[in-house]
Amino acid sequence: MQFLKEMDDHSGVEWTQAMGRLSTPRITTRCLGALLLLASWAEAQMPALRPAWRRIGNSSLVTGLSSNAGGPVERVWFQADGEIAVRLPGGRAFTSANLESWQPSTSAAPEISAPPPAGAAGPESGALLRPARPGSPVVYAAARQVWRSDDGGLNWQNLTLYRGQSILGAPVVDVAVDPSDDQRLAVAAATGVWFSSDGGTSWQGLNDGLPSLPVRRILAAPRGVRGVRVAVAQPGGLNEFEWAPAQRLGWIASQGTALQTERAARAQLSASLGVVITAVAATGDAVYAGDSSGRLWASLDTGRTWRSSAAAPDSGPVERLWLDPADRSFALAALSSDLPGAPRILRTLNAGAYWDDLSSNLPEGPAYGVAADRATGAVYAATARGVFLTYGDLRAPASATAWQALPAGLPDAAVRDVRLDDPANLLLAAVDGYGVYAILAPHRGRNPQLAHSADYTARPAAPGALLSIIGARASSVTAGSVSSPILTAADEESQIQVPFEAAGDSLQLVVNSTRGRLVFGLPLQPAAPAVLIDPDGTPMILDAGSGAQLDILHPAHPGAILQILMSGLGRVQPDWPTGLPAPLEDAPRVTVPLRATLDGVPLKVSRATLAPGYIGYYLVEVELPELLDSGASELVVEASGISSNRVRVYVGQ
Repeated sequence: MQFLKEMDDHSGVEWTQAMGRLSTPRITTRCLGALLLLASWAEAQMPALRPAWRRIGNSSLVTGLSSNAGGPVERVWFQADGEIAVRLPGGRAFTSANLESWQPSTSAAPEISAPPPAGAAGPESGALLRPARPGSPVVYAAARQVWRSDDGGLNWQNLTLYRGQSILGAPVVDVAVDPSDDQRLAVAAATGVWFSSDGGTSWQGLNDGLPSLPVRRILAAPRGVRGVRVAVAQPGGLNEFEWAPAQRLGWIASQGTALQTERAARAQLSASLGVVITAVAATGDAVYAGDSSGRLWASLDTGRTWRSSAAAPDSGPVERLWLDPADRSFALAALSSDLPGAPRILRTLNAGAYWDDLSSNLPEGPAYGVAADRATGAVYAATARGVFLTYGDLRAPASATAWQALPAGLPDAAVRDVRLDDPANLLLAAVDGYGVYAILAPHRGRNPQLAHSADYTARPAAPGALLSIIGARASSVTAGSVSSPILTAADEESQIQVPFEAAGDSLQLVVNSTRGRLVFGLPLQPAAPAVLIDPDGTPMILDAGSGAQLDILHPAHPGAILQILMSGLGRVQPDWPTGLPAPLEDAPRVTVPLRATLDGVPLKVSRATLAPGYIGYYLVEVELPELLDSGASELVVEASGISSNRVRVYVGQ
């Protein structure tokens, strides 16, 4: 069962973002551009301290076509005012007046009224024929390619063929011509909606913002230079895409093998068990599977022997399985029946000997995904009606508990999957058509955690570092025997600064909060470096000359000076009071030795100080060499020999 062993993925996943409140300075230093951008970024993140869904990435795919692709579109037409309208699978309609944004619409697709010219023959078998207007000799045709004829269909010009393939990426299912301008045409395909204003000479994708992205799974939460990875339904099956940090253009094809490994495991088990396996998951020697009838299978010896359950009446296919790597006897299953009273969420505590139904008051309709935090008893369900949460006993047999809907803010569409990051601080939801959304995990209110504010990871403390208490509003904090300033306080998160005078090998934080008295202990180091990360996973690294944040659209260039915003670089000289914004001129300097590398190539560190006007942030300037390869690189900053998080930097020429 080699495939099943490969499915056992114990690699941790981390969400990286920064959510700290920063003071508002007056800027007079040479780092004006960097700090103004940081100020606007920080201000934009203030609402994130309240529980609210926010979108990760967009709804379009970077697939190497002429523009970003999207999901399937069934119909396309021009309205009387020239606006383009489309109908998506399921019947939803949208219109665009400016070719840049889409709005929901109640308009219906028109019937095809203008017949093609008499005697016109299509250039391909089964091609759709659309005259520019009644009686016009200009006719468009579409099937695998898009064609144009200027003589009523006697001769045809291929408009989309390039190196043996269509530049639109898929066969066309509908084509429309603007009745007021026969040079304006639009087509619908499995890759989205495409528009031409010059009779098909050039094509533009109109898929950014169109809610047609058929995301089906969340394969991985972000970790370091890796972004969110999802499975997207495309012609031929599911394919893996990633929202890469600093990429920003769209979801790009991933080189991951998660889907390939799972397909192979399902096929292998379907053949050996004689059923259609629809879901499979493994951890260690434990393997769980579910089939198309709702039957569940469990093995504790890597698939050599199996225990199976009887499918409950009206059960739908098993869509997803959730396993606990620390307890092979525990599993959760999500089933997609839409029949009243059918089980949707099942639990086993004894390796499949018995599965109990946790569906309780979960709204009728399919459940597509499930995730849990056993420490708090939280279970999250992705359903056709949204995301729901319940708290139950996940360690001993107990009755099903009531479900509650999570805060509003998601689009009105089916949620196809949910996933917690490795620290279980962030909840991700895959919304059909719209992409991926995230929220601070609500169960953290029952079990607050401590993390570094720069990237939400767990690492040792350092003098001056910014820490976040996730899941509690702090009223007072002491670090050892010294009071620690509270920079922000909300029910979902509080941010504090470790006193600069903190000393020793360990640090005990005592927090008085709305959740009671909390005590956290963690190692104390001279430095615990972390590059500041924005909510999309893009590092806060700026070009010193322009002040622009680096990403794929604004890459670094050889010889440039980069400004890196960081936390956790320890004490400074001269000494500076904890909780006080750094001075705007002659900011205190970092005292620990720093080293920066880009793909292992050493960079010159020309400056390292507290960020002028801010609390707990540092500004590090590095100089790039004159010779650098283009593309994505990894930057690391070491402080006193301790490495920061790895971050992605795009380099251009």
